[in-house]
Amino acid sequence: MDDMEKWPEIEKAATEKRRELVLQGPVIDKRISSNGGLTSSIYSLALLNYLEVSQCPSLTEIHEEIQHLRNLQSLVLCRNKLASIPDGIGNLKSLKVLDLSVNNLRVLPEGIAQLRELNTLNVSCNSLEVLPEGLSQCTKLSTINISKNHITSFPADLYSDRLDLLSTLVASDNAIEELSGDIHKLAALKVLDLSNNKLSEIPSDLSDCPKLKEVNFKGNKLSDKRLEKMVNGCQTKSILDYLRGKGKARQGEDRGDADSGRNADKKKKQQQQRKKKGKAADEQDEEEELNKMVVRILHVSDAPTAITVKVSAEVKDVRPYLVCCVVRGMNLKAGNALKRFLVAQTKLHDDLCARRTTATIATHDVQLLKGPLVYDVKPPTQLKIAPLGRKEMTAVELIRHLQLEADELRKQKKRQNVTGLHKYLQLLQGKAFYPCLVDAEGHVISFPPITNSEKTKIKKTTKELFLEVTSATSLQTCKDVMDALIVKMAELNKFTAEHQEEAGSDGEGDSPQQPVATTETSSELIIQQVRTVDQDGNLKVVYPSKTDLLKDTSNLTVVW
Repeated sequence: MDDMEKWPEIEKAATEKRRELVLQGPVIDKRISSNGGLTSSIYSLALLNYLEVSQCPSLTEIHEEIQHLRNLQSLVLCRNKLASIPDGIGNLKSLKVLDLSVNNLRVLPEGIAQLRELNTLNVSCNSLEVLPEGLSQCTKLSTINISKNHITSFPADLYSDRLDLLSTLVASDNAIEELSGDIHKLAALKVLDLSNNKLSEIPSDLSDCPKLKEVNFKGNKLSDKRLEKMVNGCQTKSILDYLRGKGKARQGEDRGDADSGRNADKKKKQQQQRKKKGKAADEQDEEEELNKMVVRILHVSDAPTAITVKVSAEVKDVRPYLVCCVVRGMNLKAGNALKRFLVAQTKLHDDLCARRTTATIATHDVQLLKGPLVYDVKPPTQLKIAPLGRKEMTAVELIRHLQLEADELRKQKKRQNVTGLHKYLQLLQGKAFYPCLVDAEGHVISFPPITNSEKTKIKKTTKELFLEVTSATSLQTCKDVMDALIVKMAELNKFTAEHQEEAGSDGEGDSPQQPVATTETSSELIIQQVRTVDQDGNLKVVYPSKTDLLKDTSNLTVVW
């Protein structure tokens, strides 16, 4: 395959030593068709850590030379017509995100099992009948999406305690006939979607998954008709409670007295564990009060003054998931507290949010918000926002400005990569509609995953923060990120309080006349729940709920 024409995007990426490259849409597809495939020069861009080739029906294969892109961390090859993926993909040892969704794949290469850093695997909307063995070797896997395929069963090693970070498993719209009781070995599992499959039984062992918060078994013809009725209308907790009770009854029938003895042993072990926990709690109580962080959850969701967010139906196909809350008690005034908070948010974006590919955080000053809010979509030419540090402009103008700035930065400073908002531009390429959060006056205050508005920007004087997390991955992803953000805020507040205490009343730039607050009041956060509702006012989600903020953090105490 020889290139019949030059590809300017690739020449530019090579000349400017870029780390990101996005090729998508009709223009690229026409080139691929006339060239007989992707230009081979793409495989020489050794510095790339983000590569996306999408929405190209003429793309039916990827060359084995893909293995030369050893620095790739994200490989997105969605919405093409790929019939195969080369086994050499297993040589991409730094790969964290692999998206092969909406293609014509019938098999996956065994090399995927060699991707030890892989965090997210999306192979939904293909024609797969089996998954490759060895996925348990990808011990950092957090999210697996295999929905809308022809898979009949999970490989045995998927039920492995080695996958102790796997939190989301989406396998809806397949032909899966059995779910093994070994599912309980996935200790971090929070979301399990097996809707529209061919299950007849749900193992009672599922109730032993310690962190499971969301299950979906709708569309399966279960032999237990009571359970089938429950999965079509009940919440996760009710289903798990039923399975737990059913499991105990079955144990009693099958094991008789032997089971009673085993239950006694289990009860004894639980008592020992509680005793150990009690001892650990006593030891923690002996720690200085400064090493405690308290988060109080304020239940005011139904109050007339409470902020609500209405979600439009149109966001479903763009960026469907959103959770919000209000935080009081965050000390941003002292010294570098605001700067530390913004740095922490950036780090969460880069790490937990996978450079905003899985989720995006936005923060607002509650005093500058005018509710109720609406989470909606707009065409790029109609979405107007005053981005942070800029005058009001349309999304099209903003993206163009950012792209020009990125190009100029590369030329002036000879950078291999760009920073700030510029590095997220590829996340919107090819989108017909952009997501946005709109206030009661029609102003766009947030444009994920790019920026929020100067109108609601937080400052040192901000006393209440409105936190917003959006995602195209899952609702649980939003909750996990929000949990992590609040934990980080509590840590920062404790740090600020500690240093104020050490510095005295005039420490960290505060006024000498201002008294030092006590450690408890200065580091305590109050979280006000925010309701997210659909267009008819029906509740979609409230955050935080009783199942949120359950982090294993010794110095975070949640008071309900």
